[in-house]
Amino acid sequence: MYTVFVGDKPIILTTKVEQETDFKSFLLKSVNIGKVIKILANTDLKAVHLIGKNRDKLLKHFLKLLPNVVAGGGKAYNTKNEILFIYRNNKWDLPKGKVEGKESIEEAAIREVEEETGVTGLKITKPLPTTYHIFKRNGKHKIKVTYWFEMKTDFNGKLLPQENEGITQVKWLDNKAAQKALENSYSNIKLLV
Repeated sequence: MYTVFVGDKPIILTTKVEQETDFKSFLLKSVNIGKVIKILANTDLKAVHLIGKNRDKLLKHFLKLLPNVVAGGGKAYNTKNEILFIYRNNKWDLPKGKVEGKESIEEAAIREVEEETGVTGLKITKPLPTTYHIFKRNGKHKIKVTYWFEMKTDFNGKLLPQENEGITQVKWLDNKAAQKALENSYSNIKLLV
């Protein structure tokens, strides 16, 4: 099973057929993804289930429905075990961005965290779950596939929000502050933190 977010509402990719309650089901192989996005945006449905036959091919089939944007991001910790958050578009988020040129996903993740926050000396400690969400750019829907990594750093310098990317704040948040920030964050970020 995979979860793809449209805003804060999930599209669940599954092989299991369930009785519809507060969600609607469609067959993955014949779905009109534009219609699904519209339904999620304009109704009080809580979710959409896209049903496929082969569990191993669910994601592959789904990713063919829209253009993909591949990104890398980080859940970075400092020496006090605080998590690095950014504030953009009136939401708390983790730093991330698109892969450029021939860089690896790991290189992109580190570069993006550095660019968006000013933090340096980042080391990847482990991969985290990959997240998927649909967004609209220039009138067209796309699927952002974000590969996340846990990172550590002993950086204790000044945090520098990348203002030209719309980032207005960068903060190290302890566990209690991070939980509060998640109240005003995205569903896929809540899954990571």
